[in-house]
Amino acid sequence: MDDVVVQPVNLAERVDAALAVQALAFGLTEDEIAVRRHIVLRHLQNPGAIAYGATTPAGRLVGFVYGMPNDRAHWWSTVVEPYLRGTGNDDWLDDSFVITELHVHPEYQGRGIGRELITRITDPVEQPRSILSAIDVESPARKLYRSLGYQDLARQVHFPSAMKPYAVMGAPLPLRRR
Repeated sequence: MDDVVVQPVNLAERVDAALAVQALAFGLTEDEIAVRRHIVLRHLQNPGAIAYGATTPAGRLVGFVYGMPNDRAHWWSTVVEPYLRGTGNDDWLDDSFVITELHVHPEYQGRGIGRELITRITDPVEQPRSILSAIDVESPARKLYRSLGYQDLARQVHFPSAMKPYAVMGAPLPLRRR
C-alpha cells in the first residue's frame, strides 16, 4: 500500500473512474456501467452517504468504497428483508451502516487496500454495526469480510437483475483488526 493513499473522495466527481474500476473488478458491460452510474449518483444524495477512494501518487483511482446508514425503504433492503426475516436476522436492517459498493482494481488487489477502505469508511460512523451483500461463493472478498468480523446473515439471496445469488453479511462496529 506504500504507493496508494486511502482518503475521503468526492465520488460524484469521480464516478466514471470508480465505475471503470468496478467494471474491471466485477466484469460489467457498458450497459451495466450506464445503469450503475445513475444508481451511484442517486445513492450519494442520501443523508449520511460517504465515500473513500484509494489513489496513486499520480491521482489514479484504483479502489473505492461507499455506503450510508441503512434505510428499510431503500430497494436493497426491500429485496434482502424477506431473506433476513427467514433467518431471524431482519433486525440487522435497523441501525446499520450498509457498504453499498467496495471494489479494487485487479492489479492492486491483495495489498490490503480493500481492508483499509472498509475500515476507514466504517470507523467514524455512528451506527453500531455494518451490513453488506457479496456474491455467495467462497472468494477473496468473502474471506476479507470474515476476517473483519462479518458473518453470514442470509445466503442464496436473489437480486432481480443478478445472475448469481448473494450472501448478506453483518458485523459489529468497529470492525475487527488483525
